Amino acid sequence: MPDVREKKRPESVLVVIHTRALDCLLLERVRPAGFWQSVTGSLRWEETPAECAAREVREETGLDPAGLRDAHVQRTFPILPEWRARYGDGVDTNLEHLFYLELAAPREVTLAPSEHVGYAWLPVDEALRKASSWTNREALERLRDGAAPR
Repeated sequence: MPDVREKKRPESVLVVIHTRALDCLLLERVRPAGFWQSVTGSLRWEETPAECAAREVREETGLDPAGLRDAHVQRTFPILPEWRARYGDGVDTNLEHLFYLELAAPREVTLAPSEHVGYAWLPVDEALRKASSWTNREALERLRDGAAPR
């Protein structure tokens, strides 16, 4: 019988990195082309959401995650059929934890070339239009509307 830990954990983080002026960092994924998002990543089996959020910020941007804030917001969404084989039998939804990281000003980012091909610092309303996932747009709306932890 295979160990469940051989399969991907159906739990992830979304980290919105922004400035006080609400310029937001979006990353363009390698695949699918044109897919823009904030920092995201799946929890390892031994990680807490906060540990995963800090690790993903470092891995995907090279930025220091000091000051990371847990929004205490979770969203469940369906795992696309083409990705379900990565998860255990019968797993068809993912639980996403929302975090925010405020920086004093936009900074240069060091991308993980296997994951991302570009990045942009955008005003929150422009980031809202560019973000590809509904959970990312919802997180940006929370920031714009003052509902994000500061």
